[in-house]
Amino acid sequence: MGKQNFGIDPERLEQYALEIKQVMELGMELAVVVGGGNIYRGIQAEKTGIDRVQGDYMGMMATVINGMAIQSALEKIDVYTRLVTAIEMREIAEPYIRRKAHSHLKKGRVVIFSAGTGSPYFTTDSAAALRANEINADVLLKGTRVDGIYNADPEKDPNAKKYDRVSFKKVLEFGLNVMDTTAFTMCQENDMPIIVFDINNEENLLRILKGEQIGTVVEKL
Repeated sequence: MGKQNFGIDPERLEQYALEIKQVMELGMELAVVVGGGNIYRGIQAEKTGIDRVQGDYMGMMATVINGMAIQSALEKIDVYTRLVTAIEMREIAEPYIRRKAHSHLKKGRVVIFSAGTGSPYFTTDSAAALRANEINADVLLKGTRVDGIYNADPEKDPNAKKYDRVSFKKVLEFGLNVMDTTAFTMCQENDMPIIVFDINNEENLLRILKGEQIGTVVEKL
């Protein structure tokens, strides 16, 4: 949503699309998991009186809207894509099938995973961790609005210390905020490295994939 209070910022959308195109030009395989918090968060259901399960499904629908927006932005700049959903809606996207997702990646298409895991009570982090492990990704990149993992909230504590590399064990030991427990445990159990970085800093994605130390790497040390 960029600097807006809600919705889709066209400038931010274009930035993401251009960054993804740069990565694809390196010959890499890239899958994207998109959230829907700029439109609706399932947890908001508690405040509106909507049932939590219903609210979670509404949040999943929001991720499909964002997925369609990213797909459109990418195709405008000649990047081949496939929008895949965990909830079947054949008129606009393919249902998730692991082997088909693998095939699309091998053919040089950006695979956009939407609708979360297809089940309520699971976050976008959990969807990202699940899909990353299912497609045997080399690394899970978590784009956020901060430039890594700190021992305190850097937006509130000016003395917060940033970690360049940290182990799964220490993240749990120190109670560091990386992602929800379900998603983090899935990555830990499958030795899936996580890189947390500032997605709003242009070229960060490309620099990471070229091997630069950007953000924080969480791995088995």
